[in-house]
Amino acid sequence: MAQPDSAQKRPNPNEKLVRVFDTEQESEAMVVHGLLDSAGIDNDLTSLDAQQEILPGVGGTIILVREEDAAEARRVIEEYRRTPDEMETAEFNVIDDSAPEK
Repeated sequence: MAQPDSAQKRPNPNEKLVRVFDTEQESEAMVVHGLLDSAGIDNDLTSLDAQQEILPGVGGTIILVREEDAAEARRVIEEYRRTPDEMETAEFNVIDDSAPEK
């Protein structure tokens, strides 16, 4: 039985996935999710919502991609950030987990 298109585009959870983007704004995450989809990069949009009574201020949305797609995904996001359009004021946080921690 064939899987729906959306299930086929998502990375397999058993693969090594890398976080390339995070935000507290779901709408911002949806824009980046669509941008990566348009670039042909399979990605997974994941909500990190926590109960605010227990963990206030914890939450947001992250985007995961396959490890081998991470550099291209970051490039696409950075290129989009530099493109002037009606979203000039939007700020995107590109996460580079490959950099050594300090």
